Amino acid sequence: MNNNDILRRLRYALDISNPTMIEIFQLSGCTIEQPTLIKLLKKEDEEEFISCSNPLMSLFLDGLIVQKRGRRESDAEQPPKPDASLNNNAILKKLRIALDLKEDDMLAIMKLAGVTISKSELSALFRNKGHKHYKECGDQFLRNFLQGLTVRNRGAGTEKNQ
Repeated sequence: MNNNDILRRLRYALDISNPTMIEIFQLSGCTIEQPTLIKLLKKEDEEEFISCSNPLMSLFLDGLIVQKRGRRESDAEQPPKPDASLNNNAILKKLRIALDLKEDDMLAIMKLAGVTISKSELSALFRNKGHKHYKECGDQFLRNFLQGLTVRNRGAGTEKNQ
């Protein structure tokens, strides 16, 4: 899954308007203009498509955390540094933090997408990469999570309307 697709799906699932998207980027110290945002939200085969880099996606997710949860006192002075090595596990973790999701919430969201996983399978996704029980989050898992999030926030049968 590419970052542009994740950005589009998150925007739809959380019902975020363009001005709000721009504000979210600004909360992480990144200034994005409306035309640039529109190009980021385009599909790869559309004209003027701009690829969303890992650091840019990381800044958006950090801004989403600030918007939903508030800024940590320790981070009040300096903006977060973008993560160039962003992967699906880190995206899932940042979404979990931003949306204040507990383990049961995550399992319920996955169930809405038609996926049943155990608590241990879920916790393996949030372990450090070197841990013996670490599990890499695949594209399909992240796609299902975003689909479940869409169903939770917008109602059943909305995935086709993206």
